[in-house]
Amino acid sequence: MKFITKWLTRLSEYLITYGAFGLFAVALLDSTFVPLPSSADALMLLLSTTNPSWMLLYAFMATSGSALGCWILYLISRRAGARALNRFSEAKQQRVKNWIEKYDAFAVLVATLLPPPFPFKLFVITAGVFRFSLLRFMLAIIVGRAFRFLLEGYFAVRYGAQAKEILARYYPIIGLGLVVGIVLFVVLRQRLKKTEIATDHP
Repeated sequence: MKFITKWLTRLSEYLITYGAFGLFAVALLDSTFVPLPSSADALMLLLSTTNPSWMLLYAFMATSGSALGCWILYLISRRAGARALNRFSEAKQQRVKNWIEKYDAFAVLVATLLPPPFPFKLFVITAGVFRFSLLRFMLAIIVGRAFRFLLEGYFAVRYGAQAKEILARYYPIIGLGLVVGIVLFVVLRQRLKKTEIATDHP
């Protein structure tokens, strides 16, 4: 186990030296089954602080890598079927499945916005296992990840080395606010649909 951890640390350090392309690789690996010691979020902050003028490029590369990694994990899970969920408890599996069935792509969008230890990969795997629409899945992933990386980039450019500390303190509040907003939007949308159906069929 120590050998694997050491090897992953060296791989992470090696990828960091490649700037935007290294960020792409870290985001891709981090979104599949390879948990790197240096996360895409940490690297996004570091690079954007060092080269503020390239922040948009970094956000694009991080979003692209993360989206590609999620797509790969989705396809693997879809092919593996229920076996892909074996390492998660049945209670968690059912809860996430119910959320996705009830809230559709908005459940995946919310999952992309929440910070660890929220089980984001469980949403990706569940979406693949139960063959959730790939188009809606990818749209939710891209929108959520783009917002997250752009927000991190903005904080890095504005606050420099203090960005990490500020985000650690305030991102949970920002994330929770976004989740509440999305949930309210979904609830209102569902009620409007019910009202329209009732009006059409008095």
